[in-house]
Amino acid sequence: MTAKAKVAYLGPAGTFSEEALLATVAEEAVEPVPKATIYEAVMAVQEGEVPFSLVPIENSIEGPVTVTLDTLVGEAPAVRIIAETVLPISHCLLAREELPLESFRLVLSHPQAAGQCQRFLRSRLPRAEVRHLASTAEAVRAVAEGQQREVAAIGNRRAASLYGVRVVAAGIEDGAGNETRFVWLGRAGGGERPPWRVEPDPSTLKTSVVFWGAGAERPGWLVGCLQEFAVRGINLTKIESRPRKERLGHYMFFADLEGGSEEAEVREALAALAGHCEEVKVLGSYPRV
Repeated sequence: MTAKAKVAYLGPAGTFSEEALLATVAEEAVEPVPKATIYEAVMAVQEGEVPFSLVPIENSIEGPVTVTLDTLVGEAPAVRIIAETVLPISHCLLAREELPLESFRLVLSHPQAAGQCQRFLRSRLPRAEVRHLASTAEAVRAVAEGQQREVAAIGNRRAASLYGVRVVAAGIEDGAGNETRFVWLGRAGGGERPPWRVEPDPSTLKTSVVFWGAGAERPGWLVGCLQEFAVRGINLTKIESRPRKERLGHYMFFADLEGGSEEAEVREALAALAGHCEEVKVLGSYPRV
């Protein structure tokens, strides 16, 4: 009997991370390993506890999931992105009872989920306090196990079913096209792959990099870096900055680009980029699943 592949994710059961996991792999072939935080889910691969992890990295409303980016760069040098998957996200307001919205005085949520529902919270629950928990499923579980009728959570329908709470309002996110991009993580150099439901198309690879350098304070430095991709006809699908956690004005830059890191143009661009930078790190070259 083949052993199931262990996959860490932001738990407990009922999170959007679990939903993305089950949507992309054969459920009977994996052993989901819930973690209390995204940080712990990333570090489970770094420390060799599990071969794979699935974590959110970007949302169409709230933008980057910064803990994922910072952990990959700062504390998980042995971890690489091996695939990505995009999940449509629809949030619900969940409670023990279907009370009028004005009855709720406290809403529990993961900070990303709360940020994706700001208009609903401001317009429909202006007097309710929003309190952040480690995950949406943890928020739903807290509501289910609590005794206060006036407490609600932001979560999904799967969590409502798992923990036995009611859907008070559905589709409360700020945009109908709300999506979250999740990344599959594995060990650098590892040849293993999770048991995908559908084998990914290797011709549509994307590469994620992070770079920084002492020359970043000079005018035109970033333009020069990005020009290395432009002159080779390489399309950047995302670029953003994060502080290097040293002092103000010192940043690292994350970029996603079309193409695999072993393709000639991409390989040349990365080599040229290294000439401008103190550090260039490929976070992964991977398909969508």
